[in-house]
Amino acid sequence: MKKLEKKPIGKLSIVIPARNEEGCIACTVEHLHLELKIHDIPHEIVVVDDGSTDRTYGILQEKGKEMQELKAIRNSGMNGFGRAIQCGMDAMSGDAVVIMMADESDDCRDVVRYWKKLNEGYDCVFGSRFMKGGGVIDYPPIKLVLNRVSNLFIRGLFGHGFNDTTNAFKAYRREVIDGVKPILSPHFNITVELPLKAVVRGYNYAVVPITWRNRRTGASKMKIKEMGSRYLFICLYVWLERYFSCGDYLDKGHVG
Repeated sequence: MKKLEKKPIGKLSIVIPARNEEGCIACTVEHLHLELKIHDIPHEIVVVDDGSTDRTYGILQEKGKEMQELKAIRNSGMNGFGRAIQCGMDAMSGDAVVIMMADESDDCRDVVRYWKKLNEGYDCVFGSRFMKGGGVIDYPPIKLVLNRVSNLFIRGLFGHGFNDTTNAFKAYRREVIDGVKPILSPHFNITVELPLKAVVRGYNYAVVPITWRNRRTGASKMKIKEMGSRYLFICLYVWLERYFSCGDYLDKGHVG
């Protein structure tokens, strides 16, 4: 897809939703901050506490005293992975955002690669764990099977060729986030709503290989039984927009 000339990203925001992550949240923000500092990337780390009942928010407050780039906030409304991400994006001050998990399953070195791609002029950067150069470590077998089936369905429905739509770890320029509103997903289905709307509404994107590692502490917050219908709803909603909106939402200046 053709790129347009874009202004460089002045500041990068990383939004991290967190719920009961006291065992890993300090390491997550420390390693991320160090990696971005090494590469001289102006940044802020916005961690949204999404109703934790453990010490997650207290740990973030302590880390914030020594790390001025860390912004710890609480989701004061209804809880939910998607709601927490929206809360973080509302609070961010950067020119672009990377959405990242709190459990260090995403590699902070890939954030640097996202930054570089955005500064090449792309509107979005999507990571794929299932392309040459990418990989997964200790992926639960049942989740892996469901992941591949879900992504095959989405790929067939939209014909975009991207094979890891459901992965949350992606990057967007601020204007893309503004351009895909209203955002409907209150839960993990936001991971497919954002990239699918970006593609359907004409924003350009790059795909890069990334690595993923299963969490070493805590428990996953995604409930598989609850997500099937939510993913399907969002996919069909965006598919209907693609075919029946008559281009009302299309950002024609970004079409390649």
